[in-house]
Amino acid sequence: MNDEKKQNEENKNSYKIIYIIITILLILAVAILTIWLINSNNQKEENNMTYTELIKQIDEGNIEKIEMTTGSTIAKVKIRGEEEEKTVLIPSNQAFIELVQNKKLEGSNIELNQKPQNVFFSIFQYGFSLLPTILLVVLFILVFKMQGWGDKGKIYDSETTKSKVKFDDVAGLDEEKTEMIEIVNFLKEPKKFYEMGAKIPRGVLLCGQPGTGKTLIAKAIAGEAKVPFISMSGSEFIEMFAGLGASRVRKLFEKAKKISPCIVFIDEIDAIGSRRTSGSGAETENNQTLNQLLVEMDGFDTEETIIVLAATNRPEMLDKALLRPGRFDRRITIALPDMRGREEILKIHAKGKKFDDDVSLKDIAGDTAGFTGAELANILNEAAIIATIKNHEAITHEDIESAVKKVTVGLEKQSRVIPEKDKKLTAYHEAGHAIVSSQLESQKDIKEISIIPRGVAGGYTMYKTNEDKYYISKTEMEEKIVALLGGRAAEKLVLNDISTGASNDIEVATQIAKDMITKYGMSDNLGPISINTEKDPYELQILGEKFGDAIGAEVKVILDTAYVKAQTILANNMDKLNKVAQTLIEKEVISTEEFEKIIK
Repeated sequence: MNDEKKQNEENKNSYKIIYIIITILLILAVAILTIWLINSNNQKEENNMTYTELIKQIDEGNIEKIEMTTGSTIAKVKIRGEEEEKTVLIPSNQAFIELVQNKKLEGSNIELNQKPQNVFFSIFQYGFSLLPTILLVVLFILVFKMQGWGDKGKIYDSETTKSKVKFDDVAGLDEEKTEMIEIVNFLKEPKKFYEMGAKIPRGVLLCGQPGTGKTLIAKAIAGEAKVPFISMSGSEFIEMFAGLGASRVRKLFEKAKKISPCIVFIDEIDAIGSRRTSGSGAETENNQTLNQLLVEMDGFDTEETIIVLAATNRPEMLDKALLRPGRFDRRITIALPDMRGREEILKIHAKGKKFDDDVSLKDIAGDTAGFTGAELANILNEAAIIATIKNHEAITHEDIESAVKKVTVGLEKQSRVIPEKDKKLTAYHEAGHAIVSSQLESQKDIKEISIIPRGVAGGYTMYKTNEDKYYISKTEMEEKIVALLGGRAAEKLVLNDISTGASNDIEVATQIAKDMITKYGMSDNLGPISINTEKDPYELQILGEKFGDAIGAEVKVILDTAYVKAQTILANNMDKLNKVAQTLIEKEVISTEEFEKIIK
């Protein structure tokens, strides 16, 4: 890892130096050009005698002295009887000197002073003439640099860097690790499989949400197999110069063949592997890069033990040709960890941290359903920071709760002064969410209600997430919308007004309603139909305007029905709504136990 970071820093520094040099040269060029233009204008203004007039004055014998610099086309002339010298632009330096010397021999008695040219000015003038050439050379160096110098990938070789990432460092992915052990065995003992007639899989696609551990498990495979690990991000293949992506793909696989057996890891492969189009410009560049990747993955010999691992959180964006057997033979989905997986992840990230006796990693795992491994690691890190700031001897349960709120909701803003009117509105808004949720079977597990601002939110109602859900029913989604609209309904009923505080609630509720109709096929009128405009932007246009209108009408019916239901629940529980709101105004925060006492 240190060698990789060092190489990255060296590459970045090289680019920075080149960019700085080009910038300095361009600034110099502009400055020189500006000075030259200013001097030219000044010379034009001072040029108060034409060359024709000068010749006439010489012929008439009126010129007393001529002063000029060797190689220059500017001459200063002293006319007899006049005090001020005049400037003349001459067409040819040498021809003019010969002319004056001839006139002098004829008896014109002209004093000719020739001054040698300034060395600095000569160098400056010479450098200016070479400036375009210098800029072109620097530009070519930059192009060659970007085309290949330093594009050798980042290698984790067990003999040199001693990669410490092993399967023991990966938690919550037991089934995935079992699948990956086969890949490790392929890399360790390829002949064993060849003798059986088995072919090594050429590619493995790792799919999953950001933070689930795709990159980590790829590094663990390299660490277990003790083979070189060539890693590049999809975005590194695409840059400003056409053909660069395809060139980098070729160089990547040329290197892999030289150091086989090895692993080639392409992170965020959707950057180069998205569906090909018939567009132009950047799209054409993407198509060329993808075509080269397809060719390279087809070009493996049977004796070359090279496995391509790729990671993406958008597998639906990938080109079908990339996903066929023979390229990416296996597709492994890295799912969100379950409760046992979260506990194992927390144990790994808890190493080296001090915890109080009241901290239970199992309880934390049970209260963080839906969290990724990266989010769990972030929570423990934030908890350690909070404990340090508060001068605690160890991380307490309260520190972890604060970390969860900080990560999920935002930073607490105790210092913000809130007007009483806004405080009352927020109290009734959050009380509305809580009361409505308490009357809904799937939404009643409330953990905490607060009107202390956090992040961009003026307050929040936090729910318990102690159950791993793999499916969500239509009833749960409808009740979720009702709970989301509970805040707006409370504002309307109690204050007879509405505010912008419900904007995010309405946005989330609308998205859920749209997903119910277009993604999950839960519409009674339209039936089980799926419309994915992200995958095909023209899909809705093909189905027709009437179909789009029908979807909009269905979404509106779901939202209107949920809003009426929220208002009805609150109207039937006004005494509880008032009690919760008043308690919030007085205490600002209500826990689960306090809320249950109030509503009972």
